[in-house]
Amino acid sequence: MAGMFETGGAAGAGSNAAFKQQLNKVYKWYTGGFFVFVIALAIFEQLGLSREWIGFIFLIATIALYAGIGIMSRTTDAAEYYVAGRRVPAVYNGMATGADWMSAASFIGMAGTLYLTGYGGLAFIMGWTGGYCLVALFLAPYLRKFGQFTIPDFLGERYGGNLPRFLGILAAILCSFTYVVAQIYGVGIITARLTGVAFELGIFLGLGGILVCSFLGGMRAVTWTQVAQYIILIIAYMIPVVWLSVKQTNVPVPQLIYGQQLVKVTEAETRLINDPKEIEVRNVFKQRSDALAEKLKDPVAALAADKAAADKKLADLRAANAPSAEIAVAEKAVADLPKDEAAAKAAWTRAKAAADAKTKPLNGMPRHAAQYAGDPNGDAAAKKTFDESRRNFLALIFCLMVGTAALPHILMRYYTVPSVKEARASVTWSLFFIFLLYFTAPALAVLVKFEVFNVLVGTPFNNLPEWIAAWNRVDPTLLSVTDVNKDGILQLNEMSIGGDIIVLATPAIGGLPYVISGLVAAGGLAAALSTADGLLLTIANALSHDLYYKMIDPNASTARRVTISKTLLLVVALAAAYVASQKPADILFLVSAAFSFAASAFFPALVLGIFWKRATGIAASLGMIAGLGITFYYMATTQPWLRGIFGVTSPIELWWGIQPISAGVFGVPLGMAVIVLVSLVTPAPNKKIQELVEHVRYPNLKAA
Repeated sequence: MAGMFETGGAAGAGSNAAFKQQLNKVYKWYTGGFFVFVIALAIFEQLGLSREWIGFIFLIATIALYAGIGIMSRTTDAAEYYVAGRRVPAVYNGMATGADWMSAASFIGMAGTLYLTGYGGLAFIMGWTGGYCLVALFLAPYLRKFGQFTIPDFLGERYGGNLPRFLGILAAILCSFTYVVAQIYGVGIITARLTGVAFELGIFLGLGGILVCSFLGGMRAVTWTQVAQYIILIIAYMIPVVWLSVKQTNVPVPQLIYGQQLVKVTEAETRLINDPKEIEVRNVFKQRSDALAEKLKDPVAALAADKAAADKKLADLRAANAPSAEIAVAEKAVADLPKDEAAAKAAWTRAKAAADAKTKPLNGMPRHAAQYAGDPNGDAAAKKTFDESRRNFLALIFCLMVGTAALPHILMRYYTVPSVKEARASVTWSLFFIFLLYFTAPALAVLVKFEVFNVLVGTPFNNLPEWIAAWNRVDPTLLSVTDVNKDGILQLNEMSIGGDIIVLATPAIGGLPYVISGLVAAGGLAAALSTADGLLLTIANALSHDLYYKMIDPNASTARRVTISKTLLLVVALAAAYVASQKPADILFLVSAAFSFAASAFFPALVLGIFWKRATGIAASLGMIAGLGITFYYMATTQPWLRGIFGVTSPIELWWGIQPISAGVFGVPLGMAVIVLVSLVTPAPNKKIQELVEHVRYPNLKAA
């Protein structure tokens, strides 16, 4: 294996077949060895190996494996470091792209989003999958013909100047950094669950695995590591879903029984909506919401009253010489009180929003099979809600499709194949490997919802499974249960569950051995690490190759460029880890924001640059600025976390009801329009560039 990774770069066109056979052999042994490893751990679990040790072994073994591939693939050769020597076979590039694509959002968040939003979550599957059709039709083969190392490199060469290149660098950093923060956040969640360490420490433990791969061998190391990671993540994803399917229906193909189980979930929803105990819980939350509304009318007086009541309770307990545990709880209640009026308003507003969600049936979730919110045949408000819901569904599909087709770390993968033909085949394989997971995620969401509605709900609190307490220790915001109506029985609205743990908790929900929970966590870690590797490499390469080498020091040696890339990669990784440790927003919003940024910044400039030889450099630059600018502005003024960052206090005004997650729907058409209009009033590109575009557009011409 070591010999393959070290000498593979010497494989010429005549030895590609032999190189591919060698890869087949290595990864067959690797897959078989991984199954043996999991079975051995399962046996040791039955013999008494603790869960903590199983978690540590999975974490250490998988990171050591990825690090080993990174060490064996180390290189200082520029072509190897930036594009893996342009010799990756299509099927393996498809697997690497699948792993690069299967981020924490896909692996962890996709089924969770479908669980929480039902039909609405299908926008992610349709958008992300459809995006690869755009990649295959409009981008991958043509970019491979141009032959550059990075997307900013393409922009610089196609539009002839440093301004498009520099704007491409800034946009690549913005969308890739936003995306990588989400991956490292996912790494922290998974590592904390595997090992029991603090979330912040888990981030930096996982970061070690990311850095060893991309730091030592660049794209070569990342490619072969991502193939290994894809094998782990797809096995980890499929096993618990198949198990749940067999448990519930005796059919081992979850995709086939999806509709059957959805009917049962719909029946359970009707039962829970009308259940007297559920209604009782919802009424308790309604009372809490009303009480918080009263407090918000006069926060100064309410805060003073709360402080006086908390102080009196603590004093009474101390005077009565109460047990130390009760006094400690009262002391914590005093310490947790808001410090001032502003803090009180913020805390009570958040609490009221949470209580309001809990006043709704099904814990605030829509019915799983309901297409859109509202009612097209209802009153004016219901019709408005329906129209906005449908509009947002379509806008999100658009942003995810176009964003997928413009993500720099994905498009870079198609620079690594030997030819234009292999680039097309590579996209097909990418779609196949991504389809395996995406076709399963809707079934997983329904199977888990069936289990929660019919098994977990109605269980006495003192009989709840251990995994609930375990996840509550990792992060109470991800999972918590409270006996609101004091009947000792869990109702649905007494349970708060975050979408980010649905997949990770599936083995425990299905009653599988803990080793499978460790396997799924390892799969999620593989998904997060593989995407983080590609993203960090994109940022470091944009800075070292495009900024330093192409714009600052064109005479820099290969070794110097690679060294600078490695140094920058380390700096960026540490910065992303620090931001992720602050828990800035949920994984899905961060990822979706990255797609809107990529769509508005890159898609118009890339597509028009390939298919319209009249597109000019100044037009592309202005189009990128306009598209990205309007997208960022809309997010900053409508998304709560970003509004807090930028100190925006004006009321939120949504344009046509579009949510900030789909801000790219405004940026892409504006960018297109600016590039077209400015190109028409500026001098045409020089003859050499126009001939290059003509050459790239027509597949019957010999590839560059």
